[in-house]
Amino acid sequence: MTKASDLRAKDIPGLEKEVTDLLKAHFGLRMQKATQQLANHNTLGETKRDIARAKTILAEKKKGAAQ
Repeated sequence: MTKASDLRAKDIPGLEKEVTDLLKAHFGLRMQKATQQLANHNTLGETKRDIARAKTILAEKKKGAAQ
């Protein structure tokens, strides 16, 4: 689980890398679920929330940088 305070400490390129890493991890989890290899289904929801959290903070930082 990624904490919002950890994400806020990162810069914009760091956040973009974090989002892509989370998207890749989520894709891997979806493939594990499809092949019935996923043991803990809660990780799918946690990863989705982490992606949303990272994207939200990234949007906030981009908006703040534009002003």
